[in-house]
Amino acid sequence: MHNYTSEFLLLEFSNIWELQIAYVALLLILYLMTLTGNFLIIIAVVSDHRLHIPMYFFLMNLALQDIGSVSVIIPKAIFNSLTNTRHISYSGCVTQLLLFVFFMGSDIAVLTLMAYDRYVAICNPLQYEMIMNRSASSKMISCVWIASFLNSVMNTVETFIIPFCSNIINQFYCEIQHLLKIACAGTHITEIGVVLFSSTLAFGCFIFIVITYVKIFAAVLKIPSVHGRKKAFSTCLPHITVFSIFLFTAYFAYLRPITDNPSYLDFVITVMYSVVPSMLNPLIYSMRNKNIKVALSRFLSLRAFFKKN
Repeated sequence: MHNYTSEFLLLEFSNIWELQIAYVALLLILYLMTLTGNFLIIIAVVSDHRLHIPMYFFLMNLALQDIGSVSVIIPKAIFNSLTNTRHISYSGCVTQLLLFVFFMGSDIAVLTLMAYDRYVAICNPLQYEMIMNRSASSKMISCVWIASFLNSVMNTVETFIIPFCSNIINQFYCEIQHLLKIACAGTHITEIGVVLFSSTLAFGCFIFIVITYVKIFAAVLKIPSVHGRKKAFSTCLPHITVFSIFLFTAYFAYLRPITDNPSYLDFVITVMYSVVPSMLNPLIYSMRNKNIKVALSRFLSLRAFFKKN
């Protein structure tokens, strides 16, 4: 039994330079789109005082977490590909896993809070101001950040406390299931515990969101106004769409057997749950949200005015 504690070797995209450039271009485009969209949401919410309400406060936190999750993994993958290297230090791998699990866990929790916020707004509109006030929203977000960090620490400790019998990770970043794959024999209990705990938390959030939206849709169908029903559906359907894409691709990636020879399909599935939801969040919310569009247009107009003068 050997314990590799100096460094790990990440997945090498290809030995062909042209394919490496294609991978870099794809990751760079996805990364820049994610950064641009999420930064625009943050700017819109911060710059417009009319958006200082729980719904947009949660959306701004979601944007921060989306920026964090992609920034933890994509720049390193691009750097390694451009410099034709696969190395990542042991401490770097620990940090990458810790932060990635932290941001992804926070993402799930905030999406759950956003579902609860929509439930209160649609099903109990008269009590919305009392239930979802600024103090309550701040406490909810604080609990999300703290609980997600503790969950991330626990998952990271459980993963790295076991000895590794190889240092080759068949993934372009330090991912839990690929790290557990190279763990020495006799550590299957830890592997099962890590996967089950994280899966149970995510599935619990999913069940809560499903129940919440069943109640929301039942309440929406009782709205006599067609415009009112359309407006309510337009704010809920994008949310559940993004969460479903993220959760089901993540479950598919984590629960299926890991092969020793990664394929292009493995790469696509990984990108689908680790990058695409973070990119889609601002596109869906900003494209379908009139208030975000108005706030951004006012911010850009005001900036152009000051630049002109």
